[in-house]
Amino acid sequence: MRASNIWRWVICLSVTALVAAACGGGGAPNAHGNGTLELGYVLPETGQLAYLGPPQIQALNMAVRDINNAGGVLGKPIPPPAGGDEAGQEAIAVQSADRILASGVDAIIGAAASGMSLAIIDKVTGSGTVQCSGSNTAPTFTNYNDGGLYFRTAPSDALQGPVLAKTIVGDGHKRVALVARADDYGRGLMDATRKSLEAAGATVVLTQTYDPQSTNFQQLVQQIKNAQPDAASVIAFEEGTQILRTMIENGVGPQQIGVYGADGLRSEQLASLVSPRDPSVIAGMKGTAPASAANQDFLNRLHQFAPSLNEVQFAPQVYDCVTIIALAAAKANSDDPARFAPLIDQVTNGRQRCTLYAECKTMLQQGKDIGYDGASGPLNFIPQGEPGKATIEVYGYDQTGKLQSLRTEVSTGQG
Repeated sequence: MRASNIWRWVICLSVTALVAAACGGGGAPNAHGNGTLELGYVLPETGQLAYLGPPQIQALNMAVRDINNAGGVLGKPIPPPAGGDEAGQEAIAVQSADRILASGVDAIIGAAASGMSLAIIDKVTGSGTVQCSGSNTAPTFTNYNDGGLYFRTAPSDALQGPVLAKTIVGDGHKRVALVARADDYGRGLMDATRKSLEAAGATVVLTQTYDPQSTNFQQLVQQIKNAQPDAASVIAFEEGTQILRTMIENGVGPQQIGVYGADGLRSEQLASLVSPRDPSVIAGMKGTAPASAANQDFLNRLHQFAPSLNEVQFAPQVYDCVTIIALAAAKANSDDPARFAPLIDQVTNGRQRCTLYAECKTMLQQGKDIGYDGASGPLNFIPQGEPGKATIEVYGYDQTGKLQSLRTEVSTGQG
């Protein structure tokens, strides 16, 4: 539990549901504490991150299935989650959150994009509802005033930035251009990378944000070219394919300088999206992304559950969001977020480790102090409700444009 919010929980636990909603910071009171743990999600079904929607939604559904197969929570199954699209548009994300909150859910999974979560976090946590994202990485959330109700299983970009910088410097680059989306995700990761690059002795020759809604990136690429870097990092989502294409056309692609991406560009389809006729044009490009533990069992089960999935990025993290919420509710013996939210950190940090909901639930019933090691690896939340260290993958593209996992590194945020 966040120490600064202890007083809020004490008050909220002892007053009526109406006042409890006020303790959460505003919003309509929800039907919390009715004995059934109810979930919803706000995830990308359309928009720039639509490719991340299926793995996250299917991971959520598989987690619900696994929990219900183990007897559910509080002796009852979790009902089918109420779903909503974030669509890469704040207005749509807010509409989805409004509709899902009106249904009386106890927790919302999502949003996927940090910017979309920032659009709904006050509304969600203000209603006294838990929010857990498996893919928000913006450093903004670490100390956000969320009333102790927001959690994330994806690591902060304060942990990814040093690994990205180390990869760039380790490849021998000394003059680096950084370009990023003009949002919390882009700015946060760019700043963390810049600090680590400079600490390692590299010269950052350009730091430039751009409008992700832009349709022409010629001016941005010209700025990269004018800075005369020997490496450039592009912190982007789907629009990054157009930036990369423009870089290649202007002689600052992976064949001329080091080009690096991050989690928003990690995709099996990146090469074909950049150049369908010649996917080899991105050969040599590298990047970093939050990695999952080497959990082939989870991936096998996920593919059996959803055989049509191509991407699996952030699926383990979403699975873990659902599981830690269920375990905290089981530990609290309540589906009221005011009672189970303070226990979410605890179920990731206990001395006796467990890896599956059924196993963890049995240990809770035996009075044991559990520490859930998730599908994405050990979580070990810090008091801010997020992992305090992270395993970061370094990925790359080979001569055919095929995505490869090159290595993983554990990061604690130090450059």
